[in-house]
Amino acid sequence: MQVQDTPEEWRITATTTPFTGNKTSVRTDDVIMPDGTVARRDYQVHPGSVAVLALDEQDRVLLLKQYRHPVRQKLWEIPAGLLDVPGENPLHAARRELYEEAHVKAEDWRVLTDVYTTPGGCDEAVRIFLARGLSEAEGERFEVSEEEADLEYARVPLADLVRGVLAGELHNNCLVVGVLSLSAARAAGALDSLRPADAPWPARPFEA
Repeated sequence: MQVQDTPEEWRITATTTPFTGNKTSVRTDDVIMPDGTVARRDYQVHPGSVAVLALDEQDRVLLLKQYRHPVRQKLWEIPAGLLDVPGENPLHAARRELYEEAHVKAEDWRVLTDVYTTPGGCDEAVRIFLARGLSEAEGERFEVSEEEADLEYARVPLADLVRGVLAGELHNNCLVVGVLSLSAARAAGALDSLRPADAPWPARPFEA
C-alpha cells in the first residue's frame, strides 16, 4: 500500500469571511459531511510560507531567536517568511528571507520537505529548503523592525538540535520538522536524492 496524501474537496454550501487581517483572514465554511449532515468549519486562510535550514561546513544550523507573542516565548527558529505575492516562486522567497534575516547567501538549494502547519485550523503550507554552501551576503544589511529588531543569532551543531528537539527544549514547527527531516535523510543516505529547489508544489503552485 502506498501511503500518500491525496487531493479531495467536500462540497461547501455556504462560506463567509468574518475577519480579514493584514496578511491572513478567517473563513467559515458549511461543509457537507459523508453522512449528509452539514458541519461548520472555521479556519485561518494563509498565503503560505517558506523556511530555510541553512547548514554550514561545520555541520551547524543557522538559527535566530525571536519573540512570538501568541505563545509568550522567545523561540529558536530557522529563517522563514511569508509568500507575499500570490504565485511567488518559493525559492526566490527563501533566498530573500535568508538574506533579510541572516545576511547570508547559499550556493546549493534543495527541497527538504513540505508541510501543512496546522491543517485542522489553518491552510498554511510551508516549503522547507536545505541550503548549503553558505557565505556572507554583499551589501547593506536589511533594516529590521518590531520583533525582528530584538533577534539573537547562533550557529548550532545539527546533533545538538536533534537532542534539543527530542528533549522538548525546542518547539518551533519549521525548526523541528527541518532538523528531524535532515537527520532522517542523512541517516538513510538520501541527501543526494532530495528534490530539486524548483520541484512542483501543488499546495502553492508557482511560476519558474
